[in-house]
Formats: sequence, structure tokens, C-alpha cells
Amino acid sequence: MLLEKPLTNGDTVSFKLASGEEVVARLDSLTSSKYVVEKPLMLTMNNDGLALAPFMFTIEADAKITFESSNVLCASRTEKEMAKQYLSSTSNLVLV
Repeated sequence: MLLEKPLTNGDTVSFKLASGEEVVARLDSLTSSKYVVEKPLMLTMNNDGLALAPFMFTIEADAKITFESSNVLCASRTEKEMAKQYLSSTSNLVLV
């Protein structure tokens, strides 16, 4: 059995919310009752396949938001290629 290390601050994390959205964000802090995240983007489909779009259109791009644990079905580190796409979308970096 492969053990996964616990999520830590600064990780790029994927969340599946009870409302159905899948969100990718940078973890700022974690307690037993909430996840505080930065720069949340949601997964969406476009003509080319999966894409990242703003989770909320009316907040600052670098805003921190809180997900109550009771509204999160699951959370895990984001897959490597999607994490690269997320980093490219939220910074001026282009990763190859």
C-alpha cells in the first residue's frame, strides 16, 4: 500500500466539493474544520478538453477563501501536469 504524505501549506490541491465543482487551489492553511486556499480555479471543459476557470468571478485574483470541511467530499494533491497548468495560470511562469 502506497502511503501519501499529509497535505501541507503551499501544496497545490484538488478539491471535490459537495456541490459538484472540482477546484484546484494553493493550500494556505488547514484545520480539522476548514481549508483556507489561495487563487482557487475550477475545472471546466472547453473545445480542447479540460481547462481552468475562475472559481469566483467577483473576488480579487489573490484572495484567500475558506472551504468548510463539511462541504469538501475529498481533497488530494493535484496531479503533476494539472498542477503545472495551474501554476502557469496563476503566475507569470511557463513550465515545460
